[in-house]
Amino acid sequence: MPLVCLADFKAHAQKQLSKTSWDFIEGKADDGITYSENIAAFKRIRLRPRYLRDTSKVDTRTTIQGQEISAPICISPTGFHSIAWPDGEKSTARAAQEANICYVISNYASYPLEDIVAAAPNGFRWFQLYVNSDWDINKQMVQKAEALGFKALVITIDVPILGNRRWDRRNQLNLETNILWKEFRSLKEIDALREVVAAVKGKIEVYMDGGVRTGTDVLKALALGARCIFLGRPILWGLACKGEDGVKEVLDILTAEFHRCMTLSGCQSVAEISPDLIQFSRL
Repeated sequence: MPLVCLADFKAHAQKQLSKTSWDFIEGKADDGITYSENIAAFKRIRLRPRYLRDTSKVDTRTTIQGQEISAPICISPTGFHSIAWPDGEKSTARAAQEANICYVISNYASYPLEDIVAAAPNGFRWFQLYVNSDWDINKQMVQKAEALGFKALVITIDVPILGNRRWDRRNQLNLETNILWKEFRSLKEIDALREVVAAVKGKIEVYMDGGVRTGTDVLKALALGARCIFLGRPILWGLACKGEDGVKEVLDILTAEFHRCMTLSGCQSVAEISPDLIQFSRL
């Protein structure tokens, strides 16, 4: 049976992986309320499409930090991709390079940064850093990333301590060395997005990850002010299913869905996606 949406990849990935590996990828902190709400929040948002517009040519391209990407759909930092596929981050990097999008490589990658860069030397990459208490280590890591051609530094600031990942504890995984996900324990991502966009007043680009599962979700996030969305778990689902090809398929499916949603909403370009498309009375 063909895999035609991200939910299909999720279901197939669960069959491919051991219970411990699946629990590690899908693990949530405590009751997982924020995880569930991130997904549910998108479903509550309703769009107000614009009709009788020329959508014979719809362009999903945009830029982040001045660099063009094929669609506002990039890859967020998640660690230990070799849990899902032997080549791990090297496969992910190759898929991102082929798709012409940004890949934020995790501080906790399975492979050395040099190996990941060598696998996709022309890729657009940022580096995610968990700040170490030893500032010399931080300095060395940042300098290494810069020397390897990383274009930006993504600093994780919301993990003063690790979340209580119950599944990993039941499986007796060492959480002190196996950090996989950024732990969000406060607002739903989509709510936080609206507040951040209002606070920065257009002075800086705003990105979001968390809860995006369809191309319609991408359009909703952009209409609420995000410049780009980043994918975490769905990338690992694709990796677990088909390696590099699976990651590319996940990105292609989401981009095609986003293109279709833009067309049905009357948007020729990403620049035309605005808050006018959101029915705020329904939020």
